[in-house]
Amino acid sequence: MNMYNPPHPGKIIKGLWLEPMNKSITEVAAAMGISRNTLSNIINGKASITPEIAVRLSITLGSSAESWMGHQVAFDLWQVEQRKTELHANPLFSKKSHTNSLSLAR
Repeated sequence: MNMYNPPHPGKIIKGLWLEPMNKSITEVAAAMGISRNTLSNIINGKASITPEIAVRLSITLGSSAESWMGHQVAFDLWQVEQRKTELHANPLFSKKSHTNSLSLAR
């Protein structure tokens, strides 16, 4: 699957929520029930959205928790894909033999 370079979810929060709604990190963090520092780290791309933070964002901003997690997963996966060769992982099966073994398992 070819992916583009998705933005960190913090950029989405800042660009689509904080700035247009003229809300500060302090105000949104208080509404979410988290520290200003925690939200600041997310906004600045220094921290990831966890499932708990996704639920808090969903409650506070109205998007689904799944949507917030989807943004984080897309960002994380793209980052790892960029350094895939550094993982030193090798295929266990060739594509042809794996396809054949799947056919036989049915």
